[in-house]
Amino acid sequence: MNYAYIRQMPDTKSISQQQKSILTFSLTQDLEIQKEVVEYSSKNLPIEDRKQFEEFMNSLQEGDNIFVDTLSVLSSCAEELIKVINCVLSRRIDLYVSSTRTLINRTTTALEIFPLLNDLREAQKAKPHQIGRPKGSRSQSKFDVYRTEIISLMKKGMNVSAIARELEVSRSSLKDYIESRGIRELVDGSWMEVVSSEEIVDIDSTILVCPLEKRDNQTQKER
Repeated sequence: MNYAYIRQMPDTKSISQQQKSILTFSLTQDLEIQKEVVEYSSKNLPIEDRKQFEEFMNSLQEGDNIFVDTLSVLSSCAEELIKVINCVLSRRIDLYVSSTRTLINRTTTALEIFPLLNDLREAQKAKPHQIGRPKGSRSQSKFDVYRTEIISLMKKGMNVSAIARELEVSRSSLKDYIESRGIRELVDGSWMEVVSSEEIVDIDSTILVCPLEKRDNQTQKER
């Protein structure tokens, strides 16, 4: 099933704008939207309070495709978004982002998704400070050239001090960079293992990827 997931909130694109963006992109992928799901909200709630979104995620099956206009439709919080991507990839579901013409699936690397998540984090930080750096823009850092190597070393288990010595840079500055870019969340997230491990056959038996699914199972046990 090919789903268009649209979320209407204040200060976001209108439903019609999202529909147009998704439809245009889906046609370029030779995929027909078969069902449209619209989530209405008057404020930005955490995923555990978004019951409609939870029901949608739990209804998905292997082989389904989800189309969204932007990743922020799924969540405007980068940490939550990593969990949602985990959930999608664990079920072998493809995620299409029309605004960036991006496909996220089990072959997508962390380095490909990182800029999208970082832009989301920067947009969050810019909201309370509309005067100054444009909303959603990303400041440059001298550590950007080391980003690939930093992620790789962290995945190998090296701590910040060891990486700083390896790169011959200041530990405190490197620590600030890792935290400001959300690199630790990416490395700690199980999604990193989903896309990097080619030997895992039954991914669900290896890692818990969907927080919504975990809570649903716990609720059933309590009943």
